[in-house]
Amino acid sequence: MAGYFHEDEVLGKAYDAKLMRRLSSYLGPYRGLLALSVALIVGMSFAQIAPALLQKFIIDESIGPAVARRIGVEEGISRLLPLGLLYVGVLLGTAAIRYGQNVLTAYVGQRAMYDLRVALFRHVEWLSLTFFDRNPVGRLMTRLTNDIDALIDMVQRGVVSIISDLFMLVVVAGAMALLDWRLTLVTFVSMPIVVLLTGYFRRVMRESFRAIRIRLARINAYLNENITGMSVVQLFARERAAFRQFDDLNRDLLVANRGQIRVMSAFHPSITLTRQVTSALLFGIGALLIQNGELTLGTLLAFWQLVDRFFFPIQDLAEKYNILQAAMASSERIFRLMDTAATIKEPAHPVHLEHVRGEIAFDHVWFAYNSGRADAPTEAAADGRGGPDWVLRDVDMRIGAGESVAIVGATGAGKTSIISLISRFYDVQRGTIRLDGVDLRDMLQADVRRHVGVVLQDPFIFAGTIASNIRLGDPGIDDERVRAAARFVNAEAFIQKLPQGYDTPVTERGSTLSVGQKQLLAFARAIAFNPEILLVLDEATSSVDTETERLIQDALAKLMIGRTSIIIAHRLSTIQNVDRIIVLHKGRVAEAGTHRELLAERGVYHRLYELQYRAAEVAGA
Repeated sequence: MAGYFHEDEVLGKAYDAKLMRRLSSYLGPYRGLLALSVALIVGMSFAQIAPALLQKFIIDESIGPAVARRIGVEEGISRLLPLGLLYVGVLLGTAAIRYGQNVLTAYVGQRAMYDLRVALFRHVEWLSLTFFDRNPVGRLMTRLTNDIDALIDMVQRGVVSIISDLFMLVVVAGAMALLDWRLTLVTFVSMPIVVLLTGYFRRVMRESFRAIRIRLARINAYLNENITGMSVVQLFARERAAFRQFDDLNRDLLVANRGQIRVMSAFHPSITLTRQVTSALLFGIGALLIQNGELTLGTLLAFWQLVDRFFFPIQDLAEKYNILQAAMASSERIFRLMDTAATIKEPAHPVHLEHVRGEIAFDHVWFAYNSGRADAPTEAAADGRGGPDWVLRDVDMRIGAGESVAIVGATGAGKTSIISLISRFYDVQRGTIRLDGVDLRDMLQADVRRHVGVVLQDPFIFAGTIASNIRLGDPGIDDERVRAAARFVNAEAFIQKLPQGYDTPVTERGSTLSVGQKQLLAFARAIAFNPEILLVLDEATSSVDTETERLIQDALAKLMIGRTSIIIAHRLSTIQNVDRIIVLHKGRVAEAGTHRELLAERGVYHRLYELQYRAAEVAGA
């Protein structure tokens, strides 16, 4: 289970100045609104102590026994009305300020995190496939969702609330000191106890919070794995075993949550008890002062309310610690992702090819997915001494413009890597790949891929409609071009049978479509974008019925006309009519020629063909 929660174990510091500066850059465009929000915080702090001070004047100047003896009941009642209206006005004003401050803070937080989310997604889009090979999708999803949400929580409930709480502490302490310095000293006597309690519970809450995050990460990883692989779970009747494992993980999370509940349940009563003991002391000392004529009843009651206001921010600050801690950990992970550099670099002075003939040349190409020591001597690298795990070794071949070529070989021979390199998903460690004489590394990635169309064995279908999956959001491909592409590759027949034709909704990964239908859509997508080079990967006609295979083969034959076509094939019977067959063996070009020529050589291709022929005979028997 260790791999499930690799990064979530580390919580980081509750405050990191460097990370906070980077986060603040996303708040920069909204500094005016932030300043207004801070001004509202200041106003709200004063507005929240105003009711207590007004109550003092109401009691001492309108309804207190001393007032009745001094000015009479009627005069006291006449004073009560304006003070009462002022009190209600202050309450309404406080509510309005709080509403405005909450709306402003939420707006700024959402806008800033919207900008960060856009920047993060834009960065992820341009990362090389090497990065995605090494990072699970679930982890990246967490960065774009949960971690961003943690930062929103920090902006809306963390930083702003902490500023508000700190300012409130200062304002309330000042108001208490103005009312009566003696009672203020009595209140401050409890502060060491509050500080010790807060420090202790903060440490305990940190460990509890960490335990919950670890266990939640385990559950999320387990759920993602099992829901994605539910067909395998059911096929091998592993439902009960999977449930038992999930139950164990879920129970572990329950125990961790119980620990947090116990901590929080003890923290709040502890602070409350401290506050109540302080209030009792205040009432005792205040009563003595009132009896001695050194304090008014209104002052004591106002002070009692201010004590409540004084303890609330202290209690709130302790709770905000977890929010800050989670946000700092999330921001560290987000900026680590933002700082990940793409391994495929764009050239400083790119060469632009508006139209290509489609000539492809591999000039002594060496390639490995793990870069290792790419500068190791070729001899050492070839036999595995000190170099990378080479997938392609000194590949030297030419594919002419408009030529149809099939690349065959055993599993692991490097066939799929050829397609990835031509698409410039990866760059070679040694040698050069040229398109019409131009090194692919001298071209922009988008320019390379604009001339290349790839049809996968299991084409990816996006949630949307049939039409949107053909045009892939390209506004230059209108409805007529979508229909023409579908008609050209024999896909229109099945599309017209769908309930809404081209507007029929398609679920994620095309689960409502058959394998053959998805394959035809992939061919329609390729023809709609009209690339000069066509790459067909790993048996586009596998796993379909005979009729659909005929349609796909016919579509493929049409697509290959006038285009440089490279077909990665496992079934040798389907590629006998291509112009040339290139045989890869252990990362090297072993043979090249037509089907008949290669059979006559009785080399690697002949052995592969015989193995498949005998396997077909056994299957037929």
